[in-house]
Order: sequence, then C-alpha cells, then structure tokens
Amino acid sequence: MKKLAHPMLYLLLALTACMLLSIGVGSIFIPPGQIFSVIGAALTGQPLEGDAEKYRVILFSLRLPRTLLMALTGAALAGSGAAYQGLFRNPLADPYLIGAASGAGLGAVIALSLNWPASPLGFLAIPMVAFMTALVTVLLVYQIARTGKTIPVTNLILSGVAVSSFATALTSFLMINASGELRRAVVWLLGGSSLAGWKPLAAQLPYTVVGLGILLAMSYRLNILQFGDEQAGQLGINVPRSRGLIVFAATLATSAAVAFTGIIGFVGLVVPHIFRNWIGGDSRRLLPLSLIGGAIFLLTADILSRVLMAPQELPVGIITALCGAPFFLFILRKSRKEMW
Repeated sequence: MKKLAHPMLYLLLALTACMLLSIGVGSIFIPPGQIFSVIGAALTGQPLEGDAEKYRVILFSLRLPRTLLMALTGAALAGSGAAYQGLFRNPLADPYLIGAASGAGLGAVIALSLNWPASPLGFLAIPMVAFMTALVTVLLVYQIARTGKTIPVTNLILSGVAVSSFATALTSFLMINASGELRRAVVWLLGGSSLAGWKPLAAQLPYTVVGLGILLAMSYRLNILQFGDEQAGQLGINVPRSRGLIVFAATLATSAAVAFTGIIGFVGLVVPHIFRNWIGGDSRRLLPLSLIGGAIFLLTADILSRVLMAPQELPVGIITALCGAPFFLFILRKSRKEMW
C-alpha cells in the first residue's frame, strides 16, 4: 500500500489542477480565486453581486457539471479498459476497439429516438438501453475472436472492427432517418458533453459507481484469472461467474459513459497501458490509478477541445483519437514482437 500512496497523491493533485482549469477555461475565463470565492459563498449562503454572480451562474449551471461528467467518464473508460485488458490478457482490449463503445452508442441512439422525456426517469433509461446493446456487442466480439481457449490479438481486432462497423452503420441509419433534436447526435457521437446541467451527471453516476465498484472489488480475482482458467479454478475461483461479472461491470461503466458523452476512443487503451508499464499489472493497484488517470486524461482533452479553435469547440473524441491512434499503432507493432 505504501507503493501506491505516492502515485495516488501525485495523481490526485494533478486531477485537482485539471478540474480547476476545466472550470475556469471557456469563452469567459474564471480566475481560480473567483472559483473558490463563488464556491465558498454558495456553501455559506453569502450573497454575490456583479461579476461574482455571473461567475456563479456559469460555474454551477455549466462548468462544474461538465467537469464532473468528463472526469467520471474518463474514469469509467480507463477502468473498463484496464479490466478488459486484464481479463482478455490482451493490451489492445479497450472499450473502443472491442465494440463496447459502438454498441453502447447504438443503444443510446435507439433510446434517444424513442423521444423519452427529459426527466430523471428518462435519463436513467438511456444508459440501461446502451448497456444492453453494449453487452451483446462485447459477447459477440468475444465469441467471434475466440480460438479454443485463447483470443489472438489479430482475431480480437478484426472481430471488434467488424462488429463495431455494423453497430455504427445501424446507428447512422437511425440518425439519417431521425428528425429534430436527434440530429444533434452527430456531434454527440464524435465525443463530448452535449447535454448541459446536472441531470446527465445524476443519471450516469449510479451506473458508473456500481460498475467501477464491482471492478475494484474483483481486482484480486482479475489477477488470478490472468494465470489461466485452469489455475484460477484450482485456486478456488469460480471462473465463469468471475468472468461474467467483470464483463458485466466493465460494460456497464462503459455504457454509462457513452450514453451522455458520446463515443470517445482510446482512453481505455492509453491510460491503463501507461500505468501498467509504470507500476506493473497488479489490478489492485492498476485499477484505482487508472480511474484517476483516465479522469485527468479526458479532462485535459476536453480543455484542449475548448481552446485549440476558440471560440469554436472541437468534439473531445477528435483530441483523444489524435493522441490515441499513434499510441495504438505503437502497441500493435510491439505486440507482434512479443507476447503479453
């Protein structure tokens, strides 16, 4: 645990800095001092006047919920990626590449096309539909890629691309035939927080907490499963149940993230791989650090999406793809030379 304390402390400090920067950056810059003043006034009930009142509206109505939503999404994607990589014993198994994100996107668009009301119940139903389609997608990719008791890298990539393409095609068909508000899903699918306010955050939070909580609780079993099904069974692990629960939890967290922020690729690939090379493959350390690292990574990408072409805002999925695609090619080339 001592070895985990120092990296955790550094990451928490970095996360705090990213959150302050995310809250402050935008068309109207909010200085850090004003951020603390507004939050302090809100906690103590003190009235605000002039620019402080304007900052309060921006902070609590737009910036703070968006910052928390992106941080939660980054943690969900990175934690799911770490779980998939450990479970499949494959450094390329992330939510984007194995079809979980595309399947969740399809389910979210189906849910949006039903024109459910923007009520708490309607928002809660969106990630549930996304989860069901994502789970079917992951299981389909897993079965197609499986050869005996192993899942070769090439099979996983090819089956993931094929199934993801099919899910994306269905999503595009629904969007082309949609009208009105659903057309905004084009921007949403490129990744980004297109829904403002606290309702999306409140709807995503329970799904993400349950999914990531199960993954953290299963971290020891995830370590044992990496030795193979036979040895895991000899150590008293119920292999089918453990595998199913890990897939369930990782897919649930991914679906909740995709439902409200769109398909954001490579977060679950880049972050766990960096930490695995830094601290090793022990899931008891890798998972919690990946959660914080994923939040930092996605917050940084979200900040860049707002400042690179200001006042125009880029979809955050473009930023993560520009960073993640070269990283993916590097890992792919490395995996051809050595077995993980």
